[in-house]
Amino acid sequence: MTGVPLSLYIHLPWCVKKCPYCDFNSYSRGDSAPKARYMKALLGDLHRESTIANGRVIESVFLGGGTPSLFSSTEIQALLDAVRGFFTLAENAEVTMEANPGTVECGAPAGYREAGVNRLSIGAQSFDNEMLSSLGRIHSSADIVRTVEDAKAGGFDNINIDLMHGLPGQTVNMALADLSIAINLEPAHISWYQLTLEPNTVFYARPPANLPDDDLAFEIQDRGQTLLVENGFLQYEVSAYARDGQRCQHNFNYWSFGDYLAVGAGAHGKLTISTNVHRYQKPANPLQYMVAQESAAGSSELTRLSRRDLIFEFMLNALRLNDGFAESTFVERTGLSIEDLRHATAAVVQKGLIERSAEGFWMPTALGSRFLNDLQSEFIVEHA
Repeated sequence: MTGVPLSLYIHLPWCVKKCPYCDFNSYSRGDSAPKARYMKALLGDLHRESTIANGRVIESVFLGGGTPSLFSSTEIQALLDAVRGFFTLAENAEVTMEANPGTVECGAPAGYREAGVNRLSIGAQSFDNEMLSSLGRIHSSADIVRTVEDAKAGGFDNINIDLMHGLPGQTVNMALADLSIAINLEPAHISWYQLTLEPNTVFYARPPANLPDDDLAFEIQDRGQTLLVENGFLQYEVSAYARDGQRCQHNFNYWSFGDYLAVGAGAHGKLTISTNVHRYQKPANPLQYMVAQESAAGSSELTRLSRRDLIFEFMLNALRLNDGFAESTFVERTGLSIEDLRHATAAVVQKGLIERSAEGFWMPTALGSRFLNDLQSEFIVEHA
């Protein structure tokens, strides 16, 4: 299983303001965040993770948050210099940084590009100022457009725009208008996903009024997907659409059950050692994380995945891909057999939720795609 690709995730946990729908490990500190101390902790963490990597090539790097663009281009430069010093990066390694329009100053994208970031993911969420306000966003539609234009002027030709649909009071035409503006900005990639009310969020405790019902949400999704395809954005995952084959390498590695190293507060990692797959994670609280990195407790305990967990986690990710997965990928990434795969999928095949092609590819049926959560939940309890 040494052929499993390896990525690196780095978490930068602070935001100017916590959005009411966000369930990510993020904290509202803005400029008051202890960035210098956190950067020192990250550098120590990177060094420890490099020993775990054991010389394996890093295919992609992702700076996520929180809001990584709260960190200056100089700080990001230092971080990526350390990555290049500790690890072997693939020649064409994708290096993504998330950025919010409200925290990217004019001209800053060029500095991030010079630091080594070659893919920028911009958290737009909507181009409707009323919708942005209802989502608790601190930027305007004009800020988004300016950020995209500045990023292009700064040398970025691989830009993702994050958009939500199914927003409070949103109609089909409003959702399509958001998509049209994003398409006209000519990004390489659009992530378009439905607002969900996640536990431990403000929206979950106090749901906003006038959320689209299931029928309206389905119509928005159906018509939006048509618009994206008509404009050259091909869907390759539930919420991911790319032009010219510019899919997100890092996220694709997650969905195809590749390995990834974890750096930063709350970061989760997955590592294949011999024929065994392990998970590990870092303390979620930034202070606890920094204290751990400053002591001998910086190393993380690996937890080996059971057969049941392997099947569930593989299916949870791989079934999100439009093209499904090859039997050979299942065997390579889990260490299990094709017989294990056929046994685990027997019930969902019978229910018409998943099918196997003559070439040995497995993918959800049209019914399985529409009710993907139900399909994935079928693997929580393995049929022994």
